[in-house]
Amino acid sequence: MALMPLVLLPQPVLRQVAQPVNDITDDILQLANDMAETMYAAPGIGLAANQVGLLKRVIVMDCARDDEPPALWKMFNPEIIWLSKENTKMEEGCLSIPGHNAEVVRPSEVHVSYLDIEGQKQEMQATGLLAACVQHEIDHLNGVLFLDHLSRLKRDMIMRKVIKENRTQND
Repeated sequence: MALMPLVLLPQPVLRQVAQPVNDITDDILQLANDMAETMYAAPGIGLAANQVGLLKRVIVMDCARDDEPPALWKMFNPEIIWLSKENTKMEEGCLSIPGHNAEVVRPSEVHVSYLDIEGQKQEMQATGLLAACVQHEIDHLNGVLFLDHLSRLKRDMIMRKVIKENRTQND
């Protein structure tokens, strides 16, 4: 396994739609393994292939608490098939927008279909942090960032800070 460099805002790949994975090949499995290693090292609880510069519909997640054993999910072509009408507000951050968090309102519960590492179609039902995380990662695959769920004022404020930070780092 290998650590992969994270793509940071405002790189265009973060705004592009990832393409479906046609077959679960050794290369795709290696990508998921490398993404998981990168996510854990960051540290984070989710990572989409866009965030490592690849437009493939692959996500990895692990929302286990520090006192729990790892609960790694590797999903290929994940798709939300049902959203609850009830919403939950939760603080979110993003490995591609380090140092910036905000409260995001999302459906409290989701059902997701995906291919597993064997290429078998699976479904998951998620609530709480896992529901927010899987929605956040699937958003990435669709070129959507958590900032897009914020008010224009909050989004613009974070974007200005990111641009300023990028200028400072590049000077």
